[in-house]
Amino acid sequence: MAAAERALEYVGGLSVGGAVDPGLRVTLNFQSGVRVVEGLVRDGVYGSQFVTGTSNGGLTAHRGGDRWRWESRMFGGVYDEAAACERPVYGALNFRRKAVGGAPRFGSAHLRLRAEAVARSTFCYPDSCFEPEHFGVAERMGLIALAEAADCDVLDDHIEAQVHGPVRLDRDVEALVLDPSYRGTAVESAANRLACPVEWHSGFRLSVDELRQHPEYRGPRYVELGARIAVDGVLTPRVIGDAAGEYDAQDLKRVWHCVARFGLDG
Repeated sequence: MAAAERALEYVGGLSVGGAVDPGLRVTLNFQSGVRVVEGLVRDGVYGSQFVTGTSNGGLTAHRGGDRWRWESRMFGGVYDEAAACERPVYGALNFRRKAVGGAPRFGSAHLRLRAEAVARSTFCYPDSCFEPEHFGVAERMGLIALAEAADCDVLDDHIEAQVHGPVRLDRDVEALVLDPSYRGTAVESAANRLACPVEWHSGFRLSVDELRQHPEYRGPRYVELGARIAVDGVLTPRVIGDAAGEYDAQDLKRVWHCVARFGLDG
């Protein structure tokens, strides 16, 4: 039995509840940029952190690292000796049917997967980094009630999904959904070469004036960084992406958290 099948079987044994609403979708959030989208065009697949070495969360996808340890615990060790390309990719069950995607904490763009992807996904609540005790699969998924009852930050208001097996753009993806700040850019041009449709959500946009109202959220340091990189007093995903390489990626990630939390447009 393949590692993916064994992982699904293992998590299924830990899961309780009724079946997932067939209308729900899994989304894979990421920070869009021309290199990222061109990589999707080139490879035709969405790879895990173990493959790409990148993440908008922690960078611990290596043997003995936190991501490796969390997966070993969640999936009964079935991936411990697996190749990087065999490991699951992470997203969210879009149980609130958010137009901007299930977990904007991890990026303004998302791939919305076809309904069939739910059947080969496992779920946990809260996120795997918290070493959760509650799990789900398509047939037994009692996590939505837990998530709806939780009093948490908006950026944590999602159910983590792990999609097992390759995610191919031509077979498994309904659409790539982008922030409108990327209209008319090289990102849009690259996206139009993908083997899936391109859609646009309502967008993230945060003024520096509003950002300065929330210094406690990620800290005054990131308010000042946001003010420094803003264009015409406004932060968007594109503005933050354009600052990559000039500023520390982890610092920009925290600026993005402020935009994602307080800058949802529409």
